[in-house]
Amino acid sequence: MPSNLTVIVLAAGGGTRMKSKTMKVLHEVGGRSMIGHVIAAVQATGPQRVVAVVGHQREQVGPHIRDLAPDSLLAVQEEQKGTGHAVRTAVETLVATDGPTEGTVVVAYGDTPLLEGDSLRAFVAEHEAAERAVSILSGELANPFGYGRVVRDEDGDVVAIVEEKDATADQREIREINSGILAFDAGFLLDALPRIGNDNAKGEYYLTDTVQIARDAGLTVGAWAIDDVMQTEGANDRVQLAELGREMNRRIVTRWMRAGVTVMDPATTWIDADVVLAPDVTILPGTQLLGLTEVGEDAVVGPDTTLKDCEVGAGARVVRTHGELAVIGAEATVGPFSYLRPGTRLGARGKIGGFVETKNAVIGEGAKVPHLSYVGDAEIGEGANIGAGTIFANYDGIAKHHTKIGRHAKTASNNTFVAPVEVGDGAATGAGSVIRRDVPPGALAVSSGPQRNLVGWSMRRRPGTDQAEAARAALAESAAADDQQADRPHDH
Repeated sequence: MPSNLTVIVLAAGGGTRMKSKTMKVLHEVGGRSMIGHVIAAVQATGPQRVVAVVGHQREQVGPHIRDLAPDSLLAVQEEQKGTGHAVRTAVETLVATDGPTEGTVVVAYGDTPLLEGDSLRAFVAEHEAAERAVSILSGELANPFGYGRVVRDEDGDVVAIVEEKDATADQREIREINSGILAFDAGFLLDALPRIGNDNAKGEYYLTDTVQIARDAGLTVGAWAIDDVMQTEGANDRVQLAELGREMNRRIVTRWMRAGVTVMDPATTWIDADVVLAPDVTILPGTQLLGLTEVGEDAVVGPDTTLKDCEVGAGARVVRTHGELAVIGAEATVGPFSYLRPGTRLGARGKIGGFVETKNAVIGEGAKVPHLSYVGDAEIGEGANIGAGTIFANYDGIAKHHTKIGRHAKTASNNTFVAPVEVGDGAATGAGSVIRRDVPPGALAVSSGPQRNLVGWSMRRRPGTDQAEAARAALAESAAADDQQADRPHDH
């Protein structure tokens, strides 16, 4: 790509049809904002300068763009007076900052999330090779209703862009449409912008008027028809946003399948744009991989699993699980019905079993939390086993505290660890114990007292109930059996 490329991204519109307090271009598709996808495509062209035009809700949009492209310039369009006015605002900001602009200027839109860097690069290369004043990124549609048509002469040069409402019957038959994405010779653009008028029904300055200005000056205008015209589609409301989301997901899932990932049911699988999958990963139905999730080779995820910003090691198995900001080690197993909250780190070959919730918990290599437990603010050592129904009581009503379980410790069922507390390496606990004090290495900690049986309690305290009657019948049956045994002759 040329070193002297400027890209202007238009992101000032209000997006009122979204009916949202969130600015239109900030709505997400595939785990990124719409403008995030556009900025990624723009950066793939290696531009020397990026200028984003902001207006409505710029206090939201501006910082987001600067996070994505720290070197970009922000041009503020106080009043939205059309695309020509927006580009003029961008150029004025650019000239005031860097001086006169040379080379090529591309104008893109912040609500076209399917746009790809390869397509922009090819568009710019074709524009510069043809040495045009203006190039239009166009495309052909089977049903072009509602779009501006690209009208060409017999030599293939673009004569005009005609809007649907102004088109003749013959022009309406044209299937080549204007995407709105344009490339300009910078010198021509700087000369043409002040000459764009607003003598139209809306009183706006239309950037497409540059086509006629170039033609009148005897300059070349052309169009490059993109094969994948959906890359130029924008979203004006939430229906269109959902359609773009489905298409984005279809493309992402297809790309990963072609890269060696098995996706059992693409229709129920959602993968965000920044997810990374290794070859031979298997994704089962009903799975969502979101954010910056990474999955190692031979891992199996799903069914019915949602992971956001998680890391899954090679050969791991994650079933019916919800996880966020968690790390799952190689060959570890998770689920079913597990909830991995932020700060969970499960070691290699470890296990988080059914109906287990973890938070800020480091579970060592080969350690297991198999059943029905809550593990919060804890460290569980290598090879340790946590019994079913265990609670790590980490909160005292004011502050969170830490529990540490040593290497190869074995804790029994229905334990409660009242933090802060430490169980030493190789130690054990008895069933039903409440552990409030540290347990030395190799010790057995038991806190429950001896069992007492209050005979006849249900008949005395629950007379007339099914419970009392069942107890009475069982006692009667037991007494009869004892009598029968007493009546039998005994050997001497």
